[in-house]
Amino acid sequence: MTVSRIGLVVHGGRAEAVAAARVVREWCAEHAVRCADIDVWREGARHSAREEADAAGDPDLIVTLGGDGTFLRGARVAAESDAPVLGVDLGRVGFLTEVPASAVRAALDAVRSERITVESRMLLTMRASCRLEVPAQMEALLEYGRGPMLPPPRVRAECEVGDNWGVALNVTALNDVVVEKLARDRQVSVAVYLAGRLLASYSADALLVATPTGSTAYSFAAGGPVVSPRAEGLIFTPVAPHMVFNRSVVAAPDEPIALRILDRSGQAAVSIDGQLRGVLSPGDWIGVYAAPRRLKAVRLGPMDFYGRLRERMHLTDAPAALADGKAAPLWPVTSPRPADLAHLALPPAPEDGRRLT
Repeated sequence: MTVSRIGLVVHGGRAEAVAAARVVREWCAEHAVRCADIDVWREGARHSAREEADAAGDPDLIVTLGGDGTFLRGARVAAESDAPVLGVDLGRVGFLTEVPASAVRAALDAVRSERITVESRMLLTMRASCRLEVPAQMEALLEYGRGPMLPPPRVRAECEVGDNWGVALNVTALNDVVVEKLARDRQVSVAVYLAGRLLASYSADALLVATPTGSTAYSFAAGGPVVSPRAEGLIFTPVAPHMVFNRSVVAAPDEPIALRILDRSGQAAVSIDGQLRGVLSPGDWIGVYAAPRRLKAVRLGPMDFYGRLRERMHLTDAPAALADGKAAPLWPVTSPRPADLAHLALPPAPEDGRRLT
């Protein structure tokens, strides 16, 4: 792909990320590619994704250097400007980033020579009964030690507004949208609707709607299912609910999920990809649904999601399964694939032609 301007998102608190950023800037200088920093706290404030993209000159490639949190920052801007994003892995548990820091230069060469694939990832957006805002006193409290907060989501002027349909907010979430309690001693009470039908009224610490990409983030920690990022669907997961039904529900990609704060509930916070973006009062509601736009994630080769799942989660085999002293062989077999399996997504055969063990 043609790269004329790169937007760079760097985890400034990690020396290896800063060093990798120098490599990216050197590569850009060698190839006459403009490079601009994204998500810098200018003048004590953080800016919207649109403002960040404009300030960076609307880059045609965004490179993130850090962990999954840094990738989410870059994805927020990439989705706004419809640019692909390349994640360099400098995190601890990351599922989103791919390229090791030592391969940054080779990865950029691969992008420039079009030796890449671009993976399409589902995003979430939302409507709400009112605009989202964070009370000033809460913002001051949360800024302590964390830096400025993101501005309130703006209203999407291109969308119709109706009494029953609420305000269309300019929100894109790659991982999840979360409604959670504000007071430790009081759970949030929320009516949850799937595809326009009441599922149940929950009393819980939090309720979240995740994408398949976000299934390995907060949803996973709350007991939700692990879902292939290639799948389509919305994953609803309650967190510590005071009720018998505590399971996740996976909705189709065209089935919206709405959450209404009930009259007997306290206030609730709304977080988008881990960032607090507003506070809801009893009677307020949000509707979460699949966004029309997609995230373009740059991949240098087939993504081994399940291999990464085994590695990053330190999955171990059951002792009974290893009673004979032998570990299960790894896929794939080396024989040719039958014609009726030609359409399946399977890992490539080993280059040396031997069965992996």
